[in-house]
Amino acid sequence: MKRHVKIFSMEKIFNYKIDSMANGLTVEDFLRKNGYSKNIIIHLRKTEMGLTIGGNLIYTTHRLKEGEELVVKLLENETSKQIVPVCLPLDIVYEDEDILVVNKAANMPIHPSQGNYDNTLANAVAYHFAQKGEDFVYRAINRLDRDTTGLLIIAKHMLSAAILSSMVKERLIHREYLAIAQGQICEKGTVTAPIARVDGSTIERCVNFEAGEFARTHYWPVLYH
Repeated sequence: MKRHVKIFSMEKIFNYKIDSMANGLTVEDFLRKNGYSKNIIIHLRKTEMGLTIGGNLIYTTHRLKEGEELVVKLLENETSKQIVPVCLPLDIVYEDEDILVVNKAANMPIHPSQGNYDNTLANAVAYHFAQKGEDFVYRAINRLDRDTTGLLIIAKHMLSAAILSSMVKERLIHREYLAIAQGQICEKGTVTAPIARVDGSTIERCVNFEAGEFARTHYWPVLYH
């Protein structure tokens, strides 16, 4: 009996015309300046014809010359096949070939987990791509709590994921929340307290000055008339 196996692959091609600013740089230095992470560069070294100039394979040690055209091929062979496509409401705010920005609804988890197998944003995104006949890898750049609504960025490929993750790390992407507070807040302020997981939980978070990660929140009152 023959078995038919679908081989997943997702290819993304980037073309770079080398100018005088990049002249003399090694391919690795050039890639790093353009947001490629160490892991992606390693991935390209292992990809057949991952880096080419004029149709010829080149290595990351190659020194670029003005006028050359560097072609980068990102080839992914793994998919988020464990995420079941489910027709759920998906409010798409923006989409291009690199990112997908959605307005997450309240009471919707970001990732599948125990007890939340087919009711998450990931399931809705999987269905969105399935309807377009596209394979995908689920890469949520920022996080929102289940009950929180707001914009969430999803990277469509490993390079946009690397660039956006670096921006998050460098705090070039920040979040603003609108919350209802009990009582009155008369002045603006700042809360600086490290946040960690609650012991024994994969979801809950708490303030932990010994094991927590840096977190700073600026707040100010908004008055409605």
